Amino acid sequence: MLLSKAWETYESDKRIEGFSQQTLKAYQLQVNLLIRHFGDVEIDLLSTEKLKDYLSKSSKTLKPSSLAHRVRSMKSLFRWSHEEGYISKNPAAKIKEPKVGKRIPKFLTEREIEHLREACFTPMENALFEFMFSTGCRIGEIVTLDKNSINWSNYSVIVRGKGDKEREVYFNIRCDIWLKRYIESREDIDPAIFVTERHPHRMSIAQMRCIIKRISTRAGINKEIHPHQPRHSYATHLLNNGAPLEVIQSLMGHEKSETTRIYAELSGQLRKEFYQKYF
Repeated sequence: MLLSKAWETYESDKRIEGFSQQTLKAYQLQVNLLIRHFGDVEIDLLSTEKLKDYLSKSSKTLKPSSLAHRVRSMKSLFRWSHEEGYISKNPAAKIKEPKVGKRIPKFLTEREIEHLREACFTPMENALFEFMFSTGCRIGEIVTLDKNSINWSNYSVIVRGKGDKEREVYFNIRCDIWLKRYIESREDIDPAIFVTERHPHRMSIAQMRCIIKRISTRAGINKEIHPHQPRHSYATHLLNNGAPLEVIQSLMGHEKSETTRIYAELSGQLRKEFYQKYF
């Protein structure tokens, strides 16, 4: 089976299993790079040695986290190909991911959050920023939401996260006010919560990123702001106010508790810094 055909069949299977569109898009990019390097060859012609050589060359230009992602996508494709009987041996079985150091999430301070709020000029910008911060949702989760998914009486929304798993997230009164103002100001009939400003239709992830960048530029904050930072700030805010880790894990849709524990380490680091500063 050709690499391209293996990908098509793999993608179809994983879509049924509930892989997110973002994951499949990222994996497709890696397969395209494999094809660019080896050509669209028969998948059983790729040996462990050839894959290791490819990864060795990649390691010269990629960060460990990016290389780890490349290995994960490769291992997933070849494991599936072996399980489905398309190859007799899995050449990626013994390939290990590079060790990636723990990255402390970059969060926003309370002052930076207020500066960003002041830099929101329209109901849409206010609604988007408040929704990101008060729900802790991933940007990929927000773009898929429809207006009818909002439970106004409960200040909540059902989102579909990684692995196609649903969870209920909550928003505060400030977000409730701006969401209602934004939705009531619209004249379109698109079902999406957030739509583009011109010729309204569902916003894409790229368009949402541009809006956050536009807001942060106006705010004049001297560091790069990206859409995941309100999510990190949400988790840190919950932790600093005494929320148990298992509650934060559930609200954020983390599959592994280890992912949530990073925020506990962050909080501990902050406490240490304050101690050293004031003691």
